[in-house]
Amino acid sequence: MADKLEVEQRWPELFTKLSVIQRNAVWQSLASAWHEGWLPNREDVENLTDRAQGAIDSAEYRRRAHAAARRRVVVTSR
Repeated sequence: MADKLEVEQRWPELFTKLSVIQRNAVWQSLASAWHEGWLPNREDVENLTDRAQGAIDSAEYRRRAHAAARRRVVVTSR
């Protein structure tokens, strides 16, 4: 695991439309997952920031998350 969670530095464009409250909520979610061993990737961060700013609803967020999980299972099971 990396020493620092630097997703905003890696993908600053994903955070530009977030309010302070939205940014804090996103950071809390990302930090929690990171401390559990999750490695940040752009797709997951983009989905979370899209949801936080209201660009997508909960159903679309779940659809994207499930699609990403299915792709990762196929890739890792080969």
